[in-house]
Amino acid sequence: MSYYALVPAAGSGSRMGALSGRAMPKQYLPLAGKPLIWHALSTLCATPSIAAVFVVLAPDDVAWPEEAMAELGSRLHVMRCGGETRAQSVTNGLRGMVSELGAIDDDWVLVHDAARPCLEVAMIERLIAEVGDDDAGGLLAVPVADTLKSCDEHGRVRQTVPRDGLWQAQTPQMFRHRLLLDALDFAPQVTDEASAIESLGLMPKLVAADISNLKVTFPQDLKLAEWILRSREAAGKEPGNG
Repeated sequence: MSYYALVPAAGSGSRMGALSGRAMPKQYLPLAGKPLIWHALSTLCATPSIAAVFVVLAPDDVAWPEEAMAELGSRLHVMRCGGETRAQSVTNGLRGMVSELGAIDDDWVLVHDAARPCLEVAMIERLIAEVGDDDAGGLLAVPVADTLKSCDEHGRVRQTVPRDGLWQAQTPQMFRHRLLLDALDFAPQVTDEASAIESLGLMPKLVAADISNLKVTFPQDLKLAEWILRSREAAGKEPGNG
């Protein structure tokens, strides 16, 4: 049994681009001296448990920073088979892994967001350890701490939503290869892998992470991510290690 990472990176980061005025895909924006996506890929490649890391690009991607990625070594594999949605890119990536690796039905795949640059090796190891052999898989997440409000079409509060039992999903999300592929075929409209697994009636395990594993969505998130990475560097931590 092996563990593999899969990073869908075929999107354009439209929310970030619209707000920042930058045409460059979000995953390639500079962060702490490297492309944003480099940080996540570096951590995944540095995790001893992970046998290989696959990144899924759009077929016409001309911005992939080949020179910067070369230093990550032979564990990184690039697949230019991205689709129009995240689910399509992950599905295409899972099928591409079969072509490269052969039969891997029972192996584990950890799907991670390209825009979560502050992932740490310790978080990945915790996910792998706590999911164990649970065939429903699992994902990193944090309990919701803030008061939640639902609103109407005018931006006015409709009601306060009880936060008891609510968690904010993160990545990696870890599932067996064949199960995840079947789930995405069954529910191709989902926005994360756990939702596809849930559509089959399974209950993935929530593994506590922390808020430093943020997703860069808006321009101000880049500043916070850089602060986290620089703070770790100043504290003497190796990149990707907790």
